[in-house]
Amino acid sequence: MNQSVTDGSANTSMVSVIYVLYLLALISGVTAVIGVIMAYVYKDDAPEWLRTHYELQIRTFWFGLVVGAIGVALSWVLIGVPILIALAVWWIIRCVKGLRYAGERAPYPNHRGWGL
Repeated sequence: MNQSVTDGSANTSMVSVIYVLYLLALISGVTAVIGVIMAYVYKDDAPEWLRTHYELQIRTFWFGLVVGAIGVALSWVLIGVPILIALAVWWIIRCVKGLRYAGERAPYPNHRGWGL
């Protein structure tokens, strides 16, 4: 499902903005909240290939929130620090790959999975 889509009417700018907001969330977490709200708003009207990006962004936010909370809670026993580092790496990889696929006007493969 990694075919490029040439639907000229599909606007990838919002999905790209959300990926950038997610990357900025590593510095200021509030931008991720703005991004997930935008993903929910734009998801329903998007073509199917673009919807894969919005769904990935929504899943990324919620998984990141849960794992981030676990990491913070476990930081006092030091196991939380590697969890938070791994979460940040996972977050960055998903966003960078998403930006690449959006730039190619291609769906995000395996957007319902939790992996990279």
